Amino acid sequence: MPTIEIQEKSDEKRLDQFLCEPLNTTRSQVQKLIKQGLVMVNGSVAVAHTFLKIGDTVSYTEKKKGERLETKTIPVLDIVYEDTDLLVINKPAGLLVHEALKDESRATVVDGILNLYPEIAHVGDDASRPGIVHRLDKDVSGLMVIAKTQAAFEYLKSQFQERTVKKEYLALVYGSLSKETDVINQRISRSKRKGHMVARSGDQEGKEAHTQYDVLKRFVNTTYVRVAILTGRTHQIRVHFQSIGYPVVGDKLYKSKSMKWNEIPLDRLFLHSNLLKIRLLNGEEKTFEASLPPELQHLLETLK
Repeated sequence: MPTIEIQEKSDEKRLDQFLCEPLNTTRSQVQKLIKQGLVMVNGSVAVAHTFLKIGDTVSYTEKKKGERLETKTIPVLDIVYEDTDLLVINKPAGLLVHEALKDESRATVVDGILNLYPEIAHVGDDASRPGIVHRLDKDVSGLMVIAKTQAAFEYLKSQFQERTVKKEYLALVYGSLSKETDVINQRISRSKRKGHMVARSGDQEGKEAHTQYDVLKRFVNTTYVRVAILTGRTHQIRVHFQSIGYPVVGDKLYKSKSMKWNEIPLDRLFLHSNLLKIRLLNGEEKTFEASLPPELQHLLETLK
């Protein structure tokens, strides 16, 4: 079992961050080894958030001959804006924001963040989601803001809680919406039977949720809309449009049970976060925009 003595240059480093270099792997893989009890600090089984001190000894189970730890590609983030406190990225569809139980080996936004700024590992409320103030579903693209400091995290978190952040999306839904503009007001909760989110009507239990839409263009079997979410619930846009009978194109989870229209082949959701308006730490309000990705723009151009 190899043992490393901590020198001055590694003082105050977090254990999982420190071991990435000697093990030649990612931080998430190091965390797996730690959870399995295969890493020790000063002779005791370690935990991931241990901060190392000069003179500490770190021991780990050596890889067997020919064995290599699972690695994953670190994503290159599309940074739209950056200052000393935060950064705004344009997330592609297919990229997870943070590790999920079923996708522990897949690359995430968090991997990209920590590759650029290892110090963000200590920012936020949850060590598995450093710097993450809000999220986008894996198959949704678009704008996300990420905190680089704890002060920025708290400031941005308060804006989301107070609903002063403006978020707009572009979506393509099946069918022809009956109104040019409307607000969907239905509570949302998790189904105990199915596990995913469902819209609740009347006095049924659930969290308050409001989704406003404006029709941008109508096609034969679909409607292109601008969507503003006035609350931030899990899968809110997808659940709300499915609940009124107009599911988002590409949504395999919340598609209508009795589809009246031929399904459009799309390996992602036609849902893109195109506008984000926040306050910077200096008090300035700033609006960011991200154009529709090429694959979605191309699909629009093929519709009648």
